[in-house]
Amino acid sequence: MSNEHKYILEPYKGMSTRHRCPVCNKDRVFSLYIDTEKGEHIAGNVGRCNRESNCGYHYTPKQYFQDNNISFDTPKTFIKKKAVALKPLPVSYTPKGTLLETLKGYHNNSFTEFLYSRFGINAANELIGKYFVGSSNHWRGATVFWQIDVLGRIRAGKIMLYNPGTGKRVKEPYNHITWAHKALNTPEYNLSQCLFGEHLLRKDPGKPVAVVESEKTAIISSLYLPQFIWLACGSIGNLNAERCRVLAGRKVILYPDLNGFEKWSAKAKELAHITTVTVSTVLEKIVTNEAERKAGLDIADYLLRYKPEAFKEPKEEPLQPVNILISNILSSTETITGQEFNNMRIMYVKTDDGKAYDLLFDNGGNAIGQHTQAVGKLAVFFCKDFKQGTIDGERVLINVN
Repeated sequence: MSNEHKYILEPYKGMSTRHRCPVCNKDRVFSLYIDTEKGEHIAGNVGRCNRESNCGYHYTPKQYFQDNNISFDTPKTFIKKKAVALKPLPVSYTPKGTLLETLKGYHNNSFTEFLYSRFGINAANELIGKYFVGSSNHWRGATVFWQIDVLGRIRAGKIMLYNPGTGKRVKEPYNHITWAHKALNTPEYNLSQCLFGEHLLRKDPGKPVAVVESEKTAIISSLYLPQFIWLACGSIGNLNAERCRVLAGRKVILYPDLNGFEKWSAKAKELAHITTVTVSTVLEKIVTNEAERKAGLDIADYLLRYKPEAFKEPKEEPLQPVNILISNILSSTETITGQEFNNMRIMYVKTDDGKAYDLLFDNGGNAIGQHTQAVGKLAVFFCKDFKQGTIDGERVLINVN
C-alpha cells in the first residue's frame, strides 16, 4: 500500500466527521486526514478546510511528518494481491414525484420569502419556476435546490437554510446543509452531481453560460443579467471536466467569489479543452474594500445593491401581441400536460398565413391569459416562451413557433 492511499481525508459520514478549522475558526468545515491502517486521525490540525475560496487551509500528512521529524516513508511488507476490477455503481436519480412534492409552501420557505421581499411576486415566481426551487421541512423554512441534468434527470436535491431578511445562509450553531436523499433516508443512493441549472441548457443551445459557486447567486444573477444562462457548481471542487462536458461548444464565463480569482483561473485552463472559458474580473476591479474581500463577496452581493431595472438594456420597439382568428386556423392538435401541471392544455395550431403557434388553456378548455407560477414551470419544462395575445379577441398566452 502506498502512503498516498494510507492517509486519506476522512469520508463524510455526517456532520460529526467535519470539524472546526484551526485557521478560519469556522465550525464543521474541516476534514481531518486519517490513517487507514489504524483508523485514527493523524493530528487535530492535519486536514483540509472545505472553504476553499475563503480560507484554503490544507495541511497534509507529509508536511506534518516533515515538520515533526517523523519518517513518512516507513518500509512495510505487503502481499501483492491480484487487482479486481470493480463494476461502477449506477448513478441514482430522484423520482419526479419527489421533486414535484416540494414545489409548494413558498411563503414558509426562507429563501423564497427573501426573493418575494426583494423582487415581488411575479419576478420571484419566475425564478422559482425556472430553477425548480423546492421547500423542505427538514429545517423550518428550508429550501431544496434540485440538480436536474441536461436530459431532465434529477441527480440530487441540496437542502439549505437561509435567513429570510438578509438572504444569507444560516451557519450557526452549525452549517445547515444536507441532501434530499439523506433527509428521505434513501438507501444506497449513489450521488453523482451535475451543475445546478443544467436543465436550462436545452432551451437555449446558443446562449452564453455564466458559472458561479452558489445556487442562490445563479438564481439572483439570472434576473439581473438574463443574457446568460446562469449555472452553479456548488464548490470549486465540482468545477471539473466531468461536470462541464455539457458546456462543450458554448461560450462560458466564470464568476468567482472575491479572493477566488487565481483558483478559478487555473480551473479555466483545465477546462480549455472542452470549450472557450474566460474568468470575469468585474469584482476584482470594482471592490476595493478589504473587509468585503475577506468576506468573500460574490456577484450577487454586488447586484443586490441595485434594482434589476438598472441592468436592463434599452428595449427596441415592443412586438405587437399576436392576434389569431379562429376562422384563419387550418389545423390544430391538443396536448394535455398532466396532473403536475394542473392538466393544462397546449393547443398547437397552424394558420392560413403559414405560421404555427401554441395556445394555452386550462383543464376546462378556457383560455389562460395571465402568467402564473404553474405556467412558468410548464414553460420551462416544455421549452416554451408564452406571451400575451388574443384568439378572437379573448386574451390567451401564445408561444410563437
